[in-house]
Amino acid sequence: MRIHVLYLGVAALLGLALAQAPATRDLRLRGDRFQPLTYDKLTPEQKAMVEHLFAGERGGMNGPFNVTLRSPEMGDLAQKLGAQLRFHSSLPNRLNEMAILMTARFWNAQYEWSAHKKNALTAGLSPAVIDAIADGKRPASMQADEEVVYDFADDIFRTREVSDRVFKAAVDKFGERGVVDLTGVMGYYCFVSMMLNIDRYPLPDGQKPELRPLR
Repeated sequence: MRIHVLYLGVAALLGLALAQAPATRDLRLRGDRFQPLTYDKLTPEQKAMVEHLFAGERGGMNGPFNVTLRSPEMGDLAQKLGAQLRFHSSLPNRLNEMAILMTARFWNAQYEWSAHKKNALTAGLSPAVIDAIADGKRPASMQADEEVVYDFADDIFRTREVSDRVFKAAVDKFGERGVVDLTGVMGYYCFVSMMLNIDRYPLPDGQKPELRPLR
C-alpha cells in the first residue's frame, strides 16, 4: 500500500513538472553548417537538454549547444560536465578563464575567445596577459599563480605532455585536485572548440575575429 502511494506521488510530481514546462521557447540559437534548431521541432530528449541549460547557471544556449543538441544524451552530459568545470572549479575564476583562453588560442576558436575574454577581464585577468596570449607570446608580467597556469597549459598544448618541473609547480600551488580541475577545463574547452570550429560558429553580429592564425 505504501509503495503504491509513493508511486502515485512520484507520478504526480513528474506530471506537474511536465505541465509546468513551457510550450515553446525562443532558443536564439546560432549556427552555420548546423542550422539553428527551433523548439517546436525538438525531440523530448532535446527538450530535456534545453530545459537543463535554461535552469542551470548559463541560463541560455550560446556556444556549442546548437551542435550538441544533435546528440542530446551526450550533449546533456557534456554541458553538465562543462558547468561543473566552469562554475565550480577549485581554481579561482581568474585562472580558470585564463586556461580557457589558452585553449581557445590553441584551437583558434574565435567565438570561445570572444566570450571568455570578457569573462577573464571581469574575473580580474590583466588585459596585457590576455593580449600576449592572443599574440601567441608568453606574457611579460604575470602573477605567480598565473605563471603556473601558463606553463602547464603551454606544456600540454605545445609538447602534448607536462614536464616534471611544471607538474610539481602546479601540484605545489593548486594541489592534486587543482591540477585535475585545470586539466579538465582545458579538455572540456577543447571539445567545445572542436564543435565550434567544425560548425564554423558565427560571432555576434558586427563583431570581427580577434585571433590571427599562428600556424
